[in-house]
Amino acid sequence: MDMPLNAVLADWDAPASLPAFDRIGADDFRPALQRAMLAHRDELQRISDQSAAADFDNTLAAFDRAGEALRRTEAIFHSLTSSATSPQLQAVQREMAGPLAAHWSAVHQDAALFARIDAVYASRETAGLTTEQRRLVERVHLDFVRAGAALAPSERQRYAAVVQRLAELTTAFGQNVLHDESAFTLSLSDEAAMAGLPEFVRAAAQQAAAERGLPGAVITLSRSLIVPFLSFSERRDLRESAWRAWTSRGEHAGDHDNRPIASEILKLRREQAALLGHATFADHALADTMAGKPERVWALLDEVWQRALPAAERERALLIEAKKAAGEHDGVIEAWDWRYWAEKVRQNHFALDEAAVKPYFPLPAMVNAAFDCAKRLFGIDFVRRDDLRAYHADVDVYQVNGADGAAIGLFLHDNFARATKRSGAWMNTISNQHRNGRVQWPVVLNNNNFAKAAPGQPTLLSPDDVRTLFHEFGHGLHGLLSNVNYQRLSGTRVLRDFVELPSQLFEHWAQERQVLREHARHWQTGEPIPDALIDRIEAARQFGQAYETLRYTASAIVDMAAHQSAEPIDDVVAFEAKVLAERGLPHGIGLNHRLPHFQHLFAGASYAAGYYVYLWAEVLDADAYDAFVEAGNPFDPATSERLKRCIYSSGNSVEPGATYREFRGRDARIEPMLKDRGLID
Repeated sequence: MDMPLNAVLADWDAPASLPAFDRIGADDFRPALQRAMLAHRDELQRISDQSAAADFDNTLAAFDRAGEALRRTEAIFHSLTSSATSPQLQAVQREMAGPLAAHWSAVHQDAALFARIDAVYASRETAGLTTEQRRLVERVHLDFVRAGAALAPSERQRYAAVVQRLAELTTAFGQNVLHDESAFTLSLSDEAAMAGLPEFVRAAAQQAAAERGLPGAVITLSRSLIVPFLSFSERRDLRESAWRAWTSRGEHAGDHDNRPIASEILKLRREQAALLGHATFADHALADTMAGKPERVWALLDEVWQRALPAAERERALLIEAKKAAGEHDGVIEAWDWRYWAEKVRQNHFALDEAAVKPYFPLPAMVNAAFDCAKRLFGIDFVRRDDLRAYHADVDVYQVNGADGAAIGLFLHDNFARATKRSGAWMNTISNQHRNGRVQWPVVLNNNNFAKAAPGQPTLLSPDDVRTLFHEFGHGLHGLLSNVNYQRLSGTRVLRDFVELPSQLFEHWAQERQVLREHARHWQTGEPIPDALIDRIEAARQFGQAYETLRYTASAIVDMAAHQSAEPIDDVVAFEAKVLAERGLPHGIGLNHRLPHFQHLFAGASYAAGYYVYLWAEVLDADAYDAFVEAGNPFDPATSERLKRCIYSSGNSVEPGATYREFRGRDARIEPMLKDRGLID
């Protein structure tokens, strides 16, 4: 097929360069993806057609090398559709979702290719393989089996059709959420509408209006804007309007209604699981996790839920007390009230005012803090590359150098909310580290959604924002520090309930006193954050944890219940309400994600029957950080070396339970997590 290379397929040499984003147009992706899929099929055909008997090198290592152009093209495409989309890109995304899913189904259901992989798998015990080679054999073989390779031909065909339809539906689901998020603005038309808002919220609302070509100030559904609005606005009516818009994303009749889409996704996932011999999709999803089966997930969720319920009622009592002190005696805390009165409690009980805290957390200083912690722990440096241009002017590009000064990768930092960017925070890679056939360093992208300050003003972060920054940077480090031979085992391509360990673990350094003393400085005066303010932040840290725990656990419970249901769920909203009523979710608390906008579950399958993983990983991260506490130094060299080797660099080359035990010397204990959340003394 003699086609000229377009800008997407043009070769680029990471970490020395980036794709030519300024020359890449939406129309380039259709032919680029088609050509890359064809090239991948040709590579796989050559593997299958070999006359030599299947062995690790000519089959597994060759399979791992194949499809590099397609993986890279998909990575660029998905990065842009998530972070800087357009109607043209969305149209290509909808058009190509099915063909891409069909391609990968065809790959994993190729009978001749699977026969060779199966032969290597059968001889893995006696073939003299290294530990990593055997891990690759087992993971690739399992990938094929879970994609239907071992099914009868008619069942393989149906499985592929299900996967293709799911790709179309999950694409539509994500685009519908983005539509509802970008379409909503709450106008703050006068001073009365801004009552109670501190200057940083006003400035962010004015900047949001300016970016949309609107007058005055507006509240959008960006979390970093709507949460402080709900925390400070004295206008209860406006808080309710904002809250209702935030919680009803994807739940509006018409072209962007996600309710029937979610129902169809759940139906198809039940069929998918049944084809593979599982009673429910939850059984299927959890078979390839550390948890292993739904019962272990439910045991964790149930324990945390029962501990958080009474703690939340103690928090509610403090909110009602604050409300009475303000002259309101009805004793009712609605969902749009909780954050507002919780902020009053922080101010009254802990002398902690977020508006007084944020000036010590300007975004550039917090980025430098994350970089400094990475250097002290792992010996790496981040050097700005102003000569490299990413896909948007807001994106900062850094070369990452190892302890010897040599480049080990590129890091792209995209921190601000935009109408063309999906909500939330995430990490992805444009290329993965490996040494299979050639040395490939990683190109890692971190996305946040902080409300951008007006020109000339600093973007100020809340302590929660700082934790989010460090969390995503932890994912980034997981990709950047990867040190494996095969791309299938690289970086974050680990079991789902292990992937959040490196990210959540890195959050602990955002709260370390010595890190705060050095990097948390007032953006106007340069004065370091006072010890007394750090004391108040630490004293207040556990307040609100029960509220956040119930919101998170409620979402995880609904996820598990929906994916463990053997019966059709025709009305996802009614199902969600039924589950929460049976569980006794207290009034006014709500949940992190409602099913019509739960992108973790329905904009892809990665977290389906898997939203619990943040809590599972929190058990690991709290226990892991205690290793530094026990060492008496948050940057203890020996513990840091072990952390890098066992957790951040090993990828999926070792079974996660084994690599955790190598780091900690034992299995994780749940008590440190419960203590951190204030759920035990």
